[in-house]
Amino acid sequence: MLLLRQYLMECKLYSRDRVALFWNFAFPMLMLMGFGTIFRSGSMPAVTVVAVSGTAASQADQGLAAALERGPVKVLRLDAREADARWRRGETAAQLEPGPEGPVLRVNSYLAAQGQAAAQAVQEANLALQIRRDGREPRLVPVRMESPGHARSTNYAAFLLPGLLGLNLMSMGLFGVGMVNVSYREKGKFRRLAVTPLPKWIFLLGQVLHRLTVTLVQSALMLALGRAAFGIGNQGSYLLLGAVMALGTACFMAMGFALASFAQTTEGYAAVSNAFFFPMMFLSGVYFTLDAAPRWMQHAVVVLPLSPWLKALRAIFNDGAGLAGHWAGLALVAAWTAASFLVAVKRFKWA
Repeated sequence: MLLLRQYLMECKLYSRDRVALFWNFAFPMLMLMGFGTIFRSGSMPAVTVVAVSGTAASQADQGLAAALERGPVKVLRLDAREADARWRRGETAAQLEPGPEGPVLRVNSYLAAQGQAAAQAVQEANLALQIRRDGREPRLVPVRMESPGHARSTNYAAFLLPGLLGLNLMSMGLFGVGMVNVSYREKGKFRRLAVTPLPKWIFLLGQVLHRLTVTLVQSALMLALGRAAFGIGNQGSYLLLGAVMALGTACFMAMGFALASFAQTTEGYAAVSNAFFFPMMFLSGVYFTLDAAPRWMQHAVVVLPLSPWLKALRAIFNDGAGLAGHWAGLALVAAWTAASFLVAVKRFKWA
């Protein structure tokens, strides 16, 4: 009965915090809708090339621009004055303009990623145009979009959704658990709790059960939004999905309790937790893979618990696979869980 009352009190206190409600529920859904809509047609947005038109534009320039329009490139035709103004504002990644010996492509060094993609598209269109001028038709290699588990999906949201689920669990553990406990200690709530008849284990277990409830509601809302907005859903076993989610929840909650033992103030905890949060958020594959990163970095991030956990979750959710090939990664997550729990128990203080 005491545990139920403590649990309901935690839920009531949480429901009054509108800022926490927004960041825990609304913000992840906005992220999914935003990125899922932007990249809806594939893994990358359409590449835009500004084509400078006017009297200086030759037939070759116009022919290349027309060839680009037949591909996956958005061609924006502007006169020289408008194109130059757009370039000076930094809004153009690649600009196709007349040159003394034919078209010249100017690439914005500040937008190198988009510019290089545009340059590749321009070169391919130019080669195809030359082949057609010789009376031949270029043969393109067929491209098929599919996930590593051979499930055909052209929607980036299918990749993003498991990443956001992992990010939610990590945020709940590091900030919803760790930050709250440091705040309680800093404000003297733990000291006052020590002289009350409420057993300490009921207080802590009430917190854990409340965070688990929030996590379940978060995940259910994200899964429902993914299915309703983008037609994506779990392709594998819900039992395996639940088991992996439970392991991740335990891992990051244990990390939150462990890290909280190293800080006396919320300011200090913010620095400690961010040292773990940001590397895992950016380097573990939440939003993108690290294919372009140095090899040493790709191997280094594997030791972070979020990276192998996301690989296992995506294998189940996106491809309907089992856990074969992921046991070593999940064992690493379990090791992080056990180590964090031991540190939290050994270092936990009420005052």
